[in-house]
Amino acid sequence: MKRILALCATMATALSAQTFTSLYSFADQVGGWFPLAGLVQATNGELYGTVSSGGASDAGLVFEITPTGTLTVLHSFCAQSGCTDGSDPSGALIQAADGNLYGTASGSGAFGGGTVFVMTPSGALTTLYSFCALSDCADGQSPQAGLLQAIDGNLYGTTAGGGANNSGTVFQITPAGTLTTLYSFCALSDCTDGSAPQAVLIQAFKGNFYGTTSGGGANGQGTIFSITPGGTLTTLYTFGSQSDDGTSPNGLVEALNGDFYGTTAGGGANASGTVFKFTPSGVLTTLYSFCALTKCHDGEQPEAGLIQATNRNFYGTTSRGGTSHTISASYGTVFEITPGGTLRTIHNFEQSDGTLPYAPLVQDTNGALYGTTKQGGAHSVGTIFSLTVGLPAFVETQTTTGTIGATVNILGSDLTGATSVTFNGTSAAFTVVSEYLITATVPTGATSGTVQVVTPGGTLSSNLPFTVL
Repeated sequence: MKRILALCATMATALSAQTFTSLYSFADQVGGWFPLAGLVQATNGELYGTVSSGGASDAGLVFEITPTGTLTVLHSFCAQSGCTDGSDPSGALIQAADGNLYGTASGSGAFGGGTVFVMTPSGALTTLYSFCALSDCADGQSPQAGLLQAIDGNLYGTTAGGGANNSGTVFQITPAGTLTTLYSFCALSDCTDGSAPQAVLIQAFKGNFYGTTSGGGANGQGTIFSITPGGTLTTLYTFGSQSDDGTSPNGLVEALNGDFYGTTAGGGANASGTVFKFTPSGVLTTLYSFCALTKCHDGEQPEAGLIQATNRNFYGTTSRGGTSHTISASYGTVFEITPGGTLRTIHNFEQSDGTLPYAPLVQDTNGALYGTTKQGGAHSVGTIFSLTVGLPAFVETQTTTGTIGATVNILGSDLTGATSVTFNGTSAAFTVVSEYLITATVPTGATSGTVQVVTPGGTLSSNLPFTVL
């Protein structure tokens, strides 16, 4: 396949059919340092991300990186007078249905509370909203996480501070920049509804949003919540309710079985973080407590949430621990865990290939996993890496829902020469735009299910089912 990487970079094979590749090492202020966010694969086949520090004004930047490891800085924050374009981006970007990239910056902006921005894939950035536009930052302050584009086409996110009670918010923003605060945390006595949300929201298959708060709740250790598009919030779980359920959750992923999975940065049986499962009925089960092995060789302190890959197992990182753990240094791991809780470490970081992975992984349509580390690498200020684990190529639809007659983007890795597109078995009209992108029309008679694309190299199936509305 064209997107399987063949790079002149540091490479180490952890297990059979598993290859770790150091794709890029950040080096200096101009190119950025200390990435905190993960990556997103765009419809042009490139990967995009943010770095929280560095750039022309040392306020962070947005970059594009090719599959062969060539990085281009697209925008350095604080490029505008008074830093009205924001500073210190710490959340991942998303590519919306209009083809543009959307993200948040946690600082600066017109009122000093951070921003929401939109950027073309070529790097033209526009500030959509500056937080703290209202008295006492009632509209929120310091968005730490990225955004979600919902079924209704609007964008949803959180701020870690500000709001009516200065404990964070959930907000909706239109692609044109109109912001509505849906909920202000700490609205209940003793903050039993949670405080300081720092992870991206997800929209569940049934339409409501789900998320976590890093603090607050009845025990002060964070919560799991749901919120309707209209702003009605329900606290579903309070951490600290069980002796080993963890503290400071890092967000959720909804699995294909309908349950939610996530990690906590602390707590658990060994006070080093956990992986948990949470059912829609409200039952939380701790699947794994880190530092279960001598010297924490299984990792500790996961600072990012999970992804569910195409083999239906989950993948994540721990920011510390692993077999490189010493008294003076602790570098972190990449792990795989089954829905039932069987954990396997698939990479142990070394100083040379990166340390302190803080962001969620992403699975590229070529099947490989991609991620970032906050530190380490050739210049000790962070890296971008790929990890192949033997998973095949697939296609991804943007978005995962649509009506009959709607145009849907289908993202892939080698789509040239495609001869067929079907929605759950029903043939669709389509156009091959590039080797990375097909546009297709949801056909009459289509039902919800898997999208498949037949190419000269074989049949590619979608990683998620497509829902016909």
